[in-house]
Amino acid sequence: MNIRDAAAGGITLYEHLNVFVQKVSSAVWGPFLMALLLGTGIYYSFRSRFIQVREFFHAVRVTLGHFEDPRHKGEIRHFQALSTALSATIGTGNIAGVATAVALGGPGAVFWMWITGFFGMGLKFASCALSLKYRQFDARGKVAGGPMYYLEKGMNARWLAVIFAFCGMVTALFIGNMVQSNSVADVLESSAGVAPAITGVVLAVLVWLVIVGGIRRIAGVTQVIVPLMCGVYFLSALYILIANAEKIAPAFCLICRHAVTPTAAAGGFAGSAVLYTMRMGIARGLFSNEAGLGSAPIAHAAARENEPVREGLVAMLGPFVDTLVICTLTALVIIVSGKWSTGLNGATLTASAFNHSMGGVGGDIVVGFGLVFFALSTTIAWSYYGDRCVYYLLGEKAVRAYKWIYCVLIPVGAVVKLEFIWNLADIANAFMAFPNLVALLGLSGVVIKMVRDYDRRLRIARKIHGK
Repeated sequence: MNIRDAAAGGITLYEHLNVFVQKVSSAVWGPFLMALLLGTGIYYSFRSRFIQVREFFHAVRVTLGHFEDPRHKGEIRHFQALSTALSATIGTGNIAGVATAVALGGPGAVFWMWITGFFGMGLKFASCALSLKYRQFDARGKVAGGPMYYLEKGMNARWLAVIFAFCGMVTALFIGNMVQSNSVADVLESSAGVAPAITGVVLAVLVWLVIVGGIRRIAGVTQVIVPLMCGVYFLSALYILIANAEKIAPAFCLICRHAVTPTAAAGGFAGSAVLYTMRMGIARGLFSNEAGLGSAPIAHAAARENEPVREGLVAMLGPFVDTLVICTLTALVIIVSGKWSTGLNGATLTASAFNHSMGGVGGDIVVGFGLVFFALSTTIAWSYYGDRCVYYLLGEKAVRAYKWIYCVLIPVGAVVKLEFIWNLADIANAFMAFPNLVALLGLSGVVIKMVRDYDRRLRIARKIHGK
């Protein structure tokens, strides 16, 4: 169909293209990719003897700096690496994504989000351990790491590494940039009447001031923003749950019961079959914690650490905080409020649930401005992911130009409609996941060998020190 035919039929060429991209996005993010992501996480969990359980508290101690050594190579501390990775994952998925899963799949979707979070910990452990093992340093000691390096060095598959890096760059410019600025602009326009163009320019300036300083400044900012925004959101949700303490046990019962039985229609809720509930929970969980997509390993590669397993342990706390804590709190607030069956969806549903117990403070400030800070931190973190992908593809000289382009696109994203760009970025995101999963499966022997060696040395150290 040419442009004239499309116009005559009342449908523009853009709309046809958008529908096509939507179909491609739905196809690549279908059951196969979700099963592959979840299955790889299950595989690593069993092969590592559930390292996410048996070494959880050891991982917390590593993150808090108990094993830091200034002689180790790297640019940032463990906590900063985790904060940077979390700043890219904790965002609209935790507020709007969870609400969508519960609104469409029913309370049982939360159970399947827990499943993806638990096994996602094993997946993120493996990818970030590999990232540290195969990272490289330039003459100035600047780090470059991520799936593109373990694809090239570990798998000898540079062509897959190039695909990953290109798709990572595209995803950074779209999902990590324009989509986030659009979300911030929408929130500030509706709650404070701020023009989107002004929001875009201010956001671009703020982001530039941070990212021009490289990973050290990015990590310095995210280590402040992430605990602050998580703390405010956590305490607000906890306040609501304490105020509705008698409804918490029934909420958990509802989640577990509807995880394996159909959810009947209620109020504005249309009901949900078990398979659809599973799909919504798994999909939203994977989108939220990004385990297996290959983005977090780029941040964790910059950690000041020589032990790959140790950095993998730090990284596996990401899905725990993101999915098992933040997403669970959002879901429980929605369920105990009774708003999940009203027909509302997305961030509107979450805001309504918070308003139910906290008034306008809950919806307008906690949820509304929470989205602003979540989106800001995501924009900052994704700039580094794109930075390292551009460095891999084109070298250091191209990185500065990329940073300018990245910031110029922020105000553009604030003022344009992004449905087409969102779908295009979803496709690029999926094509990041495929080569990363190939590497994770192909290098599983390397990971398990490192785990067994680390376990052996850790057992000896514990016997010596009596811990």
